[in-house]
This record gives sequence, C-alpha cells and structure tokens, in this order.
Amino acid sequence: MVGYLSVAPVIEDSMASEVAKAVDALEEFDVEYETNPMGTVIETEEIGELFAAAQAAHEAVDGDRVSTVLKIDHKRTAETTAADKVTSVEEHLGRDASSAQ
Repeated sequence: MVGYLSVAPVIEDSMASEVAKAVDALEEFDVEYETNPMGTVIETEEIGELFAAAQAAHEAVDGDRVSTVLKIDHKRTAETTAADKVTSVEEHLGRDASSAQ
C-alpha cells in the first residue's frame, strides 16, 4: 500500500529541521519512503505499520501546533508500488511524468 504523509509544525520560519525529525522517525519502521518538496511517499505491506510510522513522525516534530496529513491508497486486489503508479501514468503520456530534462 502507498501512503502520502505530510507533517509540519505551524510556524512562520523554516520548517526544514522539524520536517527532518519527522522523516528520521520513519527509519524505525519497516517502510520504504521518499521525501519530496510537499511531503513523503511511504510504502509498506501492513496498514498498522503505516499508521505507526505516521504517528512516530507526527510525535517527532516539536511545537505547540503540528499539522499532519496522511492519505492512503490501499489497492486490495493487487500489489502496486508507487513506482508502478508513476510508470502507468508515463505509459499513458508516452513520456516521463516530469518537465525536468
């Protein structure tokens, strides 16, 4: 299953150091992850592991107020990775799904 996690303190200054704490917390779990500018894509086979990793990331961030969003795509009829999803879109596009060259 694929999850999309965004954890951030509600502050005016840079959030990078706090986001780094959230990403580092994922190392304690049996998940694959990739961080991008807007959040982190997480892959795991167990939904409990996804929830536990998201909770640990949330708790790793310091601050009076923390905003966390977790979106889950659990395709129960087949195993699909995040890379498979991108490849499928690229096949329909007939090109890379990126403007970067």
